[in-house]
Amino acid sequence: MKNYVIFFVLLTCSQMNAQILKKGFSYLSEVDESIQQELRYFSSNNFIGKKIDGYKKNTVIISNAAANALKKVQAELKQMGLSLKVYDAYRPQQSVDHFVRWAKKLNDTLMKQSYYPTIRKSDLFQLGFIASKSGHTRGSSVDLSIVEIKTNKEIDMGSSYDFFGATSHSFHKKLSSRQEKNRMLLRNIMIKNGFKPYDKEWWHFTLVDEPFPNTYFNFDIE
Repeated sequence: MKNYVIFFVLLTCSQMNAQILKKGFSYLSEVDESIQQELRYFSSNNFIGKKIDGYKKNTVIISNAAANALKKVQAELKQMGLSLKVYDAYRPQQSVDHFVRWAKKLNDTLMKQSYYPTIRKSDLFQLGFIASKSGHTRGSSVDLSIVEIKTNKEIDMGSSYDFFGATSHSFHKKLSSRQEKNRMLLRNIMIKNGFKPYDKEWWHFTLVDEPFPNTYFNFDIE
């Protein structure tokens, strides 16, 4: 009887979690638990240096269509001893608003040396690194990299995630042959499975046939 009660409580909690999601969205871990997750905006390890509004749990939420496509990518990578690692997916509008407020505070440069050492903060809007709307908020964009399953280390992509600068451009000219190969591995396998890349950020991809192309959501990540 005791075990039944525990099972019922766990099932009820799972159902409650599912109920907070908009129709058409999934927890990525429930679609493929082998995909690694590290929501940088749930931590202080990001270009602002603080946890971002709307990120209440380190759990990736993404549209059902994008989640199923990532599952296919993961299946291919696992055959090579590799795994996806997701840094961001669905992003609430309130989080984007947080970015915009921060970008306007020009004296707040806590993480400059780590994320934008050669760029003036006042230029972040003009250069396209910060915007008032984001494809992430539509639920089918994802920021990710690849890790070796055996070592649990990210393969060398030539720049860190969310680095604001030319070295993050997909076809940056000063990459080593290994870095270029790694970027092309990620790019090609994502394109093959229905995603389109963003050439200024090697880590950013959007599902071509995204289910909510004109809708910007604002529910919390929890």
